[in-house]
Amino acid sequence: MSRAAALSDSLARGAVAPSKALLAGEVGAFLHMRWAAAFGRAVPLPVQGEGRPVLVLPGFMASDNTTARLRRSLAGAGFAVHGWGLGRNLGVSANMLEAIDRRVAEIASDRPVTLIGWSLGGLIAREYAKCAPERVSRVITMGSPFSGDPRANNAWRIYERVAGHPVDCPPVQCTLSEKPAVPTIACWSARDGVVAPASARGQEGERDLALEFDCTHMAFIADPKAIRTVARLIVD
Repeated sequence: MSRAAALSDSLARGAVAPSKALLAGEVGAFLHMRWAAAFGRAVPLPVQGEGRPVLVLPGFMASDNTTARLRRSLAGAGFAVHGWGLGRNLGVSANMLEAIDRRVAEIASDRPVTLIGWSLGGLIAREYAKCAPERVSRVITMGSPFSGDPRANNAWRIYERVAGHPVDCPPVQCTLSEKPAVPTIACWSARDGVVAPASARGQEGERDLALEFDCTHMAFIADPKAIRTVARLIVD
């Protein structure tokens, strides 16, 4: 799809980058939420993990440290939860899906794994599930811009500078809006100051369920209510 066609499609879906006011709210809350995401105490969860394997993929410029509170909370409820183990997420690379495949084989060789991806991590999770659906139980994305124009967000410019490729031309073959052949849940928020809600929500046929959260972009992996909701989505 050409850039002009993608923009027209995005506008038709209501997918435009969040306002400067919402982005300012993200910036203002960044330090607090980043601290909570990395160091906040585990959140008591109303579910039993029963050893279900879970792999959590961080967002752009984030690492496993940023998803620590979410993972601690899931571990405390009995999930066999793991970080992606690939360091800081600096963008999509040509061998990234192979690296995810090796990680999945390490942590869940005999059981399908639930993939939880925050922001860019959710896009990677969806693409991996398309390649290896037999290894994936379900995909849960949080504020991940898989639908419409990939520039309907406030992060694409810095992404292109860091990753070294256009946001709509990654070094892997993919159609972001195409749904994986596994249950796929898209978590989105009208308060998201980074990703357009319509891009993270998607349309019928692009995901199985879209669930609205009441949180900022950063809070998807830090806010106790959001963490409890994500935990329920794994077992429901």
